[in-house]
Amino acid sequence: MSKIPAKWLVVISVLFGTFTVILNNSMLNPVLPYFMDLFNADAVSVGWVLTIFMVAMGITMPITGYVGDRFGKKKVYIYGLMLFMIGSTLGALSQSLSFIIMSRAIQGIAGGLMMPNAMALIFHAFPRNERGLAVGIYGIAAMVAPAIGPTIGGLITEFFAWQFLFAFNIPFALVGVLFSTKYLKPTPAKPELKFDYIGFILVTIGVGSILFALSRGSTLELITAPSNIALIVIGILFVISFVFYELKQPQPLLELRVFKVRTYRMSIIVTSAASIGLFSGLFLLPLLIQQVYGLSLTMTGLLFLPAALLSGVFMTVGGKLLDLKGPRAVVPPGLVIMGIATLALGFVDLTSSYWYILLLNCIRGVGMGLGNMPATTAGMNSIPEKLVAQGSAMNNVLRQITSSFGIVFFAIYYELRRGYIILQNKTMEEASLQAINEAFIVSAVVILLAVPAGFLLKGTVEQEKKETE
Repeated sequence: MSKIPAKWLVVISVLFGTFTVILNNSMLNPVLPYFMDLFNADAVSVGWVLTIFMVAMGITMPITGYVGDRFGKKKVYIYGLMLFMIGSTLGALSQSLSFIIMSRAIQGIAGGLMMPNAMALIFHAFPRNERGLAVGIYGIAAMVAPAIGPTIGGLITEFFAWQFLFAFNIPFALVGVLFSTKYLKPTPAKPELKFDYIGFILVTIGVGSILFALSRGSTLELITAPSNIALIVIGILFVISFVFYELKQPQPLLELRVFKVRTYRMSIIVTSAASIGLFSGLFLLPLLIQQVYGLSLTMTGLLFLPAALLSGVFMTVGGKLLDLKGPRAVVPPGLVIMGIATLALGFVDLTSSYWYILLLNCIRGVGMGLGNMPATTAGMNSIPEKLVAQGSAMNNVLRQITSSFGIVFFAIYYELRRGYIILQNKTMEEASLQAINEAFIVSAVVILLAVPAGFLLKGTVEQEKKETE
């Protein structure tokens, strides 16, 4: 390790932790039906295994900027990783579904502390003109982990006890703690900072209500239930109240004035659209492969792996291009590539081959790699250094919300359209295919609408002129 530059050891250190968090979450997706049989529970109860993680992480992220500034980002990241180990240990020792859900809540809080600070630590270690490549390499974890997680989770459940789904995390997290303790650069603590309790209450209720409502709204009946509508309305009202309150505070929980920087605003639009595009594929492609073409879970998993690997590779390529040429040279082309490939998925038919669909998904992965992380890096580069942790936290919260919204929207669209098309004397396969085609076209439109925002991103040369329109 002595020959590796210190700044790259920072990237390696945070990769261990964040990869473990994302991998664990995706490992649990395919085993929920198994938990239903094991604990004799219904889908709603077992769904809390995923829901509680998302909600806990979402309500923790808004305070991560403050906590990182107050106590030091390195310290908070390591404590978050240790807390994730505790949650994983409790999960492995659980004897009931309720204890699994509790352990997942602890993991979610840990993830909320880790993810924004991981990005902030990388930005702290690298100069502006080298961050694109660094974040691109870091972003590999965000793409590869969800692709291989379901396969690993299925294998563990099939050949080992389910407790290994949680125990699997511990050695990786332990290595992450050791690396982070040794190689992460400490950031200065600011003990004089005061905690914004009112802002915390407002944003926790607001974000928590919205994420909770979205996480359980997998059908139109559920999302439009009075209790769910009330949660969404309450969440929006509290978020609006939070915004007005924070703008008046001398030491706000989240410095919302970063949205005055146009490049940061545009980066949020781009990454939100890309997240919706990504999760449309994660939701729709398994339905296409299994319900329309009747192929296996293994074939579904193989569909995502090369796309994730290509996305990781092109994140590093896109990061390097960002450092050399600026965001306009890489983000708009990435969005166009991803949008066109997604649009092409809207026109597959019953005679389309599995390999053609795999190719289109690989092209989507290339576009995702070029468009997503470089946009995030450009946006983070555009804000003052002291606000990087807060900017990263807001970016993660908004991405969490848009991803959840995307899954809910496409789930409801698919169910409604398929039901309507079946009434027109179409077979189940034909109805499913048409609904999936239309949903991919909608996803492509969302992605392509974000292309103009990509052209409004500014690069490091322009940032040095301190243009913050």
